[in-house]
Amino acid sequence: MTNEEWEELEHLTQQSEPEVPEQRLMIVLLSAQGHRVQEVSREVDLHPINVRKWIHRFNEDGIDGLRSGKSPGRPPVFSGEQREEIVEIAASDPRQLGLNFSQWSLQRLRKYLIQNKIVEQISVETIRQVLRAHGIKHRSSRGWRRDSGLLRSNHRPAPKLSLRQSPARYSMQKFSAGVS
Repeated sequence: MTNEEWEELEHLTQQSEPEVPEQRLMIVLLSAQGHRVQEVSREVDLHPINVRKWIHRFNEDGIDGLRSGKSPGRPPVFSGEQREEIVEIAASDPRQLGLNFSQWSLQRLRKYLIQNKIVEQISVETIRQVLRAHGIKHRSSRGWRRDSGLLRSNHRPAPKLSLRQSPARYSMQKFSAGVS
């Protein structure tokens, strides 16, 4: 390690630069001071494999090797157009599409999307996530509804049971109190 690199590392540890996490700087500094990987690993609370990775990156690319890069992640499986079409179909009346049922279930929607080649494959959970991302929730007995984020005024939460109170005991108390 050159004197310039050493000074730059020390300078970066004194200033918090989000692109170079302090933990990575400490790994390189401790290693440069002659500490073994196991010691550095304990000091920075990181697995030795990762400690070695950051030391190797520093040796190959200098301080730039310690910077956080953009991680591209997994590319989207479905295009924006496909997602929009899924939402449009879910919001439509199945009878207007020539189907013999009045409400979509997630399984029926999945089957329709695949049969009509809107998507090659799709899981029920992915459909649920696409719809939720567009503010639509599926209610199994009543179809879809737009998610307004507000509770309906006639919604009453279920009573809470204590750990000592069994559902059967709660029903008996409710029955004997005349509550229906």
